[in-house]
Amino acid sequence: MLTTRHAYVAFALLLCIGLYMMIANPNLVKKIIGLNLFQTAIFLLFITSAYVEGGAIPIIPEGAAETQTFVSPLPHVIVLTAIVVGVSLTAVGLALCIRIYDEYGTLRTDVLRDLLRDEGSLPERPALGGAGAGGTPADESAVADGGETDE
Repeated sequence: MLTTRHAYVAFALLLCIGLYMMIANPNLVKKIIGLNLFQTAIFLLFITSAYVEGGAIPIIPEGAAETQTFVSPLPHVIVLTAIVVGVSLTAVGLALCIRIYDEYGTLRTDVLRDLLRDEGSLPERPALGGAGAGGTPADESAVADGGETDE
């Protein structure tokens, strides 16, 4: 069955590769490339599912019989719109990557996360078993120092 369904095999491969790139890759540009592969797989699925064996274009000339099988133009219109949205999303994502690289000098998500924690934009990771119910290491150090420091 897979030998006759080439488009569905290509859909599955593109979908898996794109999803893997978005999840496993630490580089933001490569995540955007994975998103584009994922989108392409969805476009391929829509176009493939819209295929009708022996279907004709949905334009009926005057006086012709309406007994012929026609292809629905809706999936093609949806894919065309999604392509425009996908190109816009890619442009915005790449523009954000340029700004992030200018600001932080890297596009790796793990390095960005560490830089944002050092900067104070992200909260620190809680210690594994160090803090009690809802407490943070900063709260514990304040208690160890004697409490209030506003005096």
